Amino acid sequence: MEVPTNRSRAVLQVAVFSLICSFSFVFAGDIVHQDDIAPKRPGCDNNFVLVKVPTWIGDSEEEEFVGVGARFGPTLESKEKDANKSRVALADPPDCCSTPKNKLTGEVILVHRGNCSFTDKAHVAEAAGASAILIVNNQTELFKMVCEPDENNVHIGIPAVMLPQDAGSSLETSIQNKLNVYVQLYSPKRPLVDVAEVFLWLMAVGTILCASYWSAWTAREAAIEQDKILKDASDEYLNTESSRSSGVVDINTTSAVLFVVIASCFLIMLYKLMSYWFIEVLVVLFAIGGVEGLQTCLVALLSCFRCFDHAAQTFVKVPFLGAVSYLTLSVSPFCVTFAVVWAVYRRISFAWIGQDILGIALIVTVIQIIRVPNLKVGTVLLSCAFLYDIFWVFVSKWWFHESVMIMVARGDKSGEDGIPMLLKIPRMFDPWGGYSIIGFGDIILPGLLVAFSLRYDWLSNKSLRAGYFLWAMLAYGLGLLITYVALNLMDGHGQPALLYIVPFTVGTLLTLGKHRGDLRHLWSKGEPDRLCPHVQLQSSEQ
Repeated sequence: MEVPTNRSRAVLQVAVFSLICSFSFVFAGDIVHQDDIAPKRPGCDNNFVLVKVPTWIGDSEEEEFVGVGARFGPTLESKEKDANKSRVALADPPDCCSTPKNKLTGEVILVHRGNCSFTDKAHVAEAAGASAILIVNNQTELFKMVCEPDENNVHIGIPAVMLPQDAGSSLETSIQNKLNVYVQLYSPKRPLVDVAEVFLWLMAVGTILCASYWSAWTAREAAIEQDKILKDASDEYLNTESSRSSGVVDINTTSAVLFVVIASCFLIMLYKLMSYWFIEVLVVLFAIGGVEGLQTCLVALLSCFRCFDHAAQTFVKVPFLGAVSYLTLSVSPFCVTFAVVWAVYRRISFAWIGQDILGIALIVTVIQIIRVPNLKVGTVLLSCAFLYDIFWVFVSKWWFHESVMIMVARGDKSGEDGIPMLLKIPRMFDPWGGYSIIGFGDIILPGLLVAFSLRYDWLSNKSLRAGYFLWAMLAYGLGLLITYVALNLMDGHGQPALLYIVPFTVGTLLTLGKHRGDLRHLWSKGEPDRLCPHVQLQSSEQ
């Protein structure tokens, strides 16, 4: 009867693991939108860029709106100081499909969408003396303004910007109330590198570093304990399961392949069901996982101090939970309170700090509990994740007309700022603001392989330089760095980080193992079942 239970438990573990690691990409928010579908020809070949539209009523600065630049017309200034502050005038007729009745002397004309093409409106506005044209969409979303295929005259000398319906209505109401409304139009560029990306890189590398050392330390302690017990063990003990199995899950190749299937199902479900209430469900699940992770990390950290020894080693039975240490019971209220406070106030400006703390604790705990037993399983897992990442970031656009991974991560159609299963830091020197983010999968999946390399080094008594951990860690850091370089070259478009990380990490271990003659042992056997003689001697002398 134990086999079905273990099998179902394994499936559940893979399912939870897949949900946590479903999101593996880096993202900084794109302000330049490439579009190969929209017509493009000389005079009508601008990129679609986001445009800042700060407004004034008289001398009082009011709300700032965001629009999108047209395919046609001159490009906008990138610096606020170079952009002209111009008065806004309403078009009469409102659609600006015919010559306006009111005289224009350099004003920005506000027109309604419809009844003629965008270029026709721009030609009429330019001929009437307008310095720019703001076209109000008939929806709250922004629309890409292109040239019609049969239009011949697309050489337009004034900038054209589309505003969402609510922004246009606000400006129109103010003007109708006889107020003088002024605007500036400019499209600032993102900095080449933002400090947020540096900190995010350090967070990802530091998290894997800490998780790897914790995983290797517990593996070595378990191996030392097992070695001591085996010396005095009876035959009855030798037939029992080793102590290694408690609290640790070794994944196999089947689980690695199953990860891609289950993670894809989760991603499709999130994409199809994305809404406000579904994000709330994910927040609750993340908070529960964060509590477990934070509790595990705090208990492990406090157990290192002698003053907490008694509390860590004294247990009490709790209904439904079994034996729980007094130390765990002591830190649990803090962890629960922390997660609840974050969930309630997660929309405030500095809530990202709480999300990152819970996320890092969860990632460290997952890398500690779930282990890759050898290089074969690690290669299969990361190769599957490599294909998964590329498919859902890039290839999914062909079937769904948008990147499923990025749409889900941003929380589009949900009214929220995105899913909680990611680390994020606000972009500090970016005029557009927003966050730089990285998915859990980009840390956990390669982190499992990096942690394996350190466990192998320690249990095989290899020095840092002669081992594999240092090189795996450097490969991960370099792969993630290349990811951010690609991200900035692509104007902030989301990148599948595993596209760069997997070749570096897996390739490094395979090449190094082959060169040193350890590949066969790394590939099939992986971590030694017992400590090497030198380490056994040290432990016995102690």
